[in-house]
Amino acid sequence: MRIGLIFAVAGAAVAAALAGAVYDFHAAWLTFVLLAPLGCVTVLACGAVLQRRTGLRRQAVLMSAIAAAQLLVTVALFVALMFVSSHDAFFTVMAGAYCAALALWAGWVLSQRVRGDVQAIGASLEAVGEGRRDVVLAVDGHDEVARLASQVETMADRLARTEAARNDLVAAISHDLRTPITSLRLLVEALDDDIVDDADRKAYLAKLRTHVGALAALIDDLFELSRLQAGELRWSLEQVRLDERVEETVQAMRHDGVARLVVDVPGDLSPARGAPEQIQRVLFNLIQNAIRHTPADGSVTVRASGAVEEVQVEVADTGSGIADADRDRVFEAFFQSGAARSNAGAGLGLAISRAIVEAHGGRIWLEPSPEGTSVRFTLPAG
Repeated sequence: MRIGLIFAVAGAAVAAALAGAVYDFHAAWLTFVLLAPLGCVTVLACGAVLQRRTGLRRQAVLMSAIAAAQLLVTVALFVALMFVSSHDAFFTVMAGAYCAALALWAGWVLSQRVRGDVQAIGASLEAVGEGRRDVVLAVDGHDEVARLASQVETMADRLARTEAARNDLVAAISHDLRTPITSLRLLVEALDDDIVDDADRKAYLAKLRTHVGALAALIDDLFELSRLQAGELRWSLEQVRLDERVEETVQAMRHDGVARLVVDVPGDLSPARGAPEQIQRVLFNLIQNAIRHTPADGSVTVRASGAVEEVQVEVADTGSGIADADRDRVFEAFFQSGAARSNAGAGLGLAISRAIVEAHGGRIWLEPSPEGTSVRFTLPAG
């Protein structure tokens, strides 16, 4: 409100200065005395309308009416004090009234349009709140209201995708839990019936431990993934020698059925900055995933290269590769493409790897490859 009053007085002062430059001091003073009070009254009246918040259309019409009334009063005062010819005065008042009527019409039209768009947005938000996600708003233009409508549509689309992802996640978790739980139930029933001898009992107990371990690992992975995605984990960062980490990981996995595990990491590679255990877990997940999808006569290659600000690592295999339709989803939790569905694992390795890499400020992606699959990720240089 204070800014509006200052603007009204300043505008009157500018008009008075122009009148004084063209005519004399008396004209300047009279102009200021007429315009400044009217301007302040108009600002105060418009402020009162805005404070009441009685509806967009009513506010726009009332403010247009206030502006039109100011115009008419201003013209009438100037005519009464300065015009000598009644003929000129009549046409001046008529022109002022015409302009005031157009101002009222413009305010009404604008209020109608804004009110209709706001009602459409409100109805769409209500529909989203009731569960609808196929919201389409027919709001044209490029103004703020149109951008708001576009944001509502985007929000509904994101909600739909989030809900679909949540449903897929629940279905995937249910699927991965059902198998071990069913096996556990059958094993427990067999043990409870006392129909097994000691040798079978020991075998059943070993199977129980295996299934319980698988369930515990799945729950631990889910818990860690949720904490990673929520940004709740904090690590102590240090300089990490990738050549050492890669060599340790590869040596631990050379017996896993792949004919060749190739390491191509220069010894003078710049260190990365990160948490050593977490970086090694990413390497383990990627190499293990590559081994699972590579035949016994194939190969898995781990490469690394450095730049000024980042270090890049690649794990490439000569396996069956990933279908084009699945490439955008391989880093989603529980997603398993094609042949991967027949392999062990719940489909959390790549999702956890992405979460760890992004938590370090890096990125991970699938690199186009003429054969097999190539996964690359970057880490900040140390």
